[in-house]
Amino acid sequence: MRGGLLRVAYGLLSLWIFALDQVSKEMVVSRMTLYSSEPVIPGLFHFTLVTNRGALFGLFHDLADPYRAVLFTAVPILAILLVLAFQYRTGIGEAATQAGLALILGGAMGNLADRLRLGYVIDFVDVFLGERHWPAFNAADASICVGVGLLVFNLTTRGRRLRAAAPPQA
Repeated sequence: MRGGLLRVAYGLLSLWIFALDQVSKEMVVSRMTLYSSEPVIPGLFHFTLVTNRGALFGLFHDLADPYRAVLFTAVPILAILLVLAFQYRTGIGEAATQAGLALILGGAMGNLADRLRLGYVIDFVDVFLGERHWPAFNAADASICVGVGLLVFNLTTRGRRLRAAAPPQA
């Protein structure tokens, strides 16, 4: 019973990320014009509305249209299917892995929804120091990055946890 409730909780986390991403994008689009910028913390963080025809942080944005549309629709669908398979195969007690996969799933669904509906992804979080800008991103991108971070953390600490749990060698 407990495992089933945890799976539902991870599913709800993915749906919450998806909803947060879509609602935040809609709020920004309804209040801003394309390429306009509103300071949140002047000199560090603005909301700047841009569109992204590329992958995460604008990678491959200059790829030709027929290939870009297929690639950026097929890859997220494949990623979603793989995440679902990994969630199913991963023990429900592995909280960091399950949470990381749920965050990745919610983010992938959010950006895929934009691509299917609009043909591009809406980005608006603009972080910078002076003239150095991080590529604009959105809640889905942030969720994917945090999810990948959780997976990397879990993988890098797994060996230590397994050694600590193993009985001492005679």
